[in-house]
Amino acid sequence: MRLSPFGPIDSALAPAPDRKRIAGLTAVPYAHRGLHGAGRVENSRAAFEAAIAAGHGIELDVQASADGEAFVIHDYDLDRLTGSRGKIAGLTASELRAIGLSGTDEMLAPLSDILALIAGRVPLLIELKAPNRHVGPLCNAVRRALEGHGGAVGVMSFNPEVGRWFALHAPKLARGLVVTESGRKGRRGRLERHLALWRARPDFLAYDIRDLPSRFAGPQRARGLPVLTWTVRTPDERARASAHADQIIYEAA
Repeated sequence: MRLSPFGPIDSALAPAPDRKRIAGLTAVPYAHRGLHGAGRVENSRAAFEAAIAAGHGIELDVQASADGEAFVIHDYDLDRLTGSRGKIAGLTASELRAIGLSGTDEMLAPLSDILALIAGRVPLLIELKAPNRHVGPLCNAVRRALEGHGGAVGVMSFNPEVGRWFALHAPKLARGLVVTESGRKGRRGRLERHLALWRARPDFLAYDIRDLPSRFAGPQRARGLPVLTWTVRTPDERARASAHADQIIYEAA
């Protein structure tokens, strides 16, 4: 494996975690946004129950309502997954609770409700959708919702400020950096990835399967940073994940 010139800096600024502390996060595959398809909508209770029935972990997405409650939904806009329009961040928790998921009898759910549903039965990855540096309200909402949650859980984001927040305010909670190299190739892209790593201080990476094997992810994994990979759909991707990652975040083909 080609050694990274950033290796000593990576180890100093983003040290590898205690593997015993995060071992539960790599124990089983994760269903991406729950085990959706076959009539089950992504990030729905039905999709989460299907993943639990399969014995798999759950990856889900959260955003903050206008009044600071974490809601489980991927898109910043309501249009694709509901019969409503507008921005998640522009509506209060009570307004979001009244909006239904298209094609289901389910309503949008706060993270606290979904945690009660999962009840620690399977490992959980929570991706925080945070488009700017103002991450405190969403991070704090997630931390509050997780109080008393008994299962293995990790929080993660593309935004390194999320990892930074949890490293400072909830250091015992496993935190990850989500990474894609798409549109970020070359020297500048490599530097941006290292800067994000140093800022986030993650316990694991969640890496785009399209980028594996990776000159960035490989050395991080070799020094003890677990690599999960998304979104795995094909046998070829599963084979690459087996060789270059510790666990998969998948969707059924």
